[in-house]
Amino acid sequence: MSDTEYEFRAARPEDAAAIEALDGSFTTRTVFHVAVTEHGFALREVPVDPPLRKVFPAEETGAADAPGAGEDTDSRTFVALAMDGSLAGFATVGYAAWNRRLVVEDIAVAPAHRGRGISRALIGHAVAFARERGAVHIWLEVTNVNAPAIHAYRRLGFTFCGLDTALYDGTRSAGEQALYMSMPCR
Repeated sequence: MSDTEYEFRAARPEDAAAIEALDGSFTTRTVFHVAVTEHGFALREVPVDPPLRKVFPAEETGAADAPGAGEDTDSRTFVALAMDGSLAGFATVGYAAWNRRLVVEDIAVAPAHRGRGISRALIGHAVAFARERGAVHIWLEVTNVNAPAIHAYRRLGFTFCGLDTALYDGTRSAGEQALYMSMPCR
């Protein structure tokens, strides 16, 4: 990715509609099977045929959730804009002082812009923000069926640190497991 291909900056209120409309869906030919063991859990990547397409349901957000709304100094949304001004991706993060953790609350890259280093750059902005706040680690949650994201997070330095087999119960994602990943904030 060339530095001139995308502009990265903090989100502004006028970015809210594009962020909400961004297609964060994915298609994968593999998923991570979770086996709960007596001493933890084990993951095994398995093929799926036909490929799995996952579309995340729209979330209801209010004005207080809009980028740039309010004065929350411990939360940020970063955006990646293509040279035509369209939204290529975004990451929303929040810092928790009690455990010095930066949480990646949401991250998505538009399908036409995937594979160009945008997630890496957005996580880089999150890391810089984490350092400003004094975070010692960065944490995120991902569904076990999102193998493309899991592989990307691992390339970025995240490792598995936890599992929740019930997080998605009663939702459209029932049957999936939440995997937690973290990395130190160096």
